[in-house]
Amino acid sequence: MSVLDGRLERAVIEAVKGAGELLLGMDAVHEIRAKNRTDFVTDVDMAVQARLSRELASLAPEVQFMGEERDNSDIDPARPFWILDPVDGTTNLIRRLRRSAVSLALAERGRTVLGVVYNPYAPELYTARRGGGAYLNGRRIAVSGVEALSEGLVSAGTAPGHREWADTVFREMRSLFDTCLDIRRGGCASIDLCDVACGRVDAYVERYLCPWDYAAGALIVEEAGGRVTDFSGGALSLTEGGGVVSSNGAVHRELLALMSRAE
Repeated sequence: MSVLDGRLERAVIEAVKGAGELLLGMDAVHEIRAKNRTDFVTDVDMAVQARLSRELASLAPEVQFMGEERDNSDIDPARPFWILDPVDGTTNLIRRLRRSAVSLALAERGRTVLGVVYNPYAPELYTARRGGGAYLNGRRIAVSGVEALSEGLVSAGTAPGHREWADTVFREMRSLFDTCLDIRRGGCASIDLCDVACGRVDAYVERYLCPWDYAAGALIVEEAGGRVTDFSGGALSLTEGGGVVSSNGAVHRELLALMSRAE
């Protein structure tokens, strides 16, 4: 039996919205720590994660908590667990680009059943419950009707934490650029996925992401009528990172073939 019901869903959405307000303000970030050359954590990341971990534990104490800014080795994937990115697009936040989001998913029995992505700058709240459709600020959304990449606008990430893959990544980018209308680079995977879900772009690809980057957004894309897979066309892992290929569904086979030829 699922732990998710209407009461919990509504409460979780409000909790994410409340935590997302911590991203606002030109002086929101006071402390920055580099985890590596391209990956940063700020006091905002930590404050959002601390707040939501407390609130989620109060709402559903039986559900485990996976967060970007903690050691997740204790997670048992056979039991329900939250998947949180407290600030997706931390570099955007630091540089005041106003394209960052709180991304939260609930996983049960190996699949995501609830996804919430909140961009407080827009403000835009994306939600999806498995089997229940995808919504932006309470209004149903759907992927685009584009049927060929030659007519498509594609968002792509550069996997900046894996510079050893740069040649492959930019071959893929060139192949995409030569095929589609144009490419966009947003720097926030959860919002990039939601852009696919509401038809602003027709596809989004990135060679490496972590589960907290894509868990919520992937469900939102699927519930909007799109498709999300790894680079081989298989299901995404909710416990280990990997490549992500998302689309409106109609261009997915063409997109996978293009990525394979560019490797």
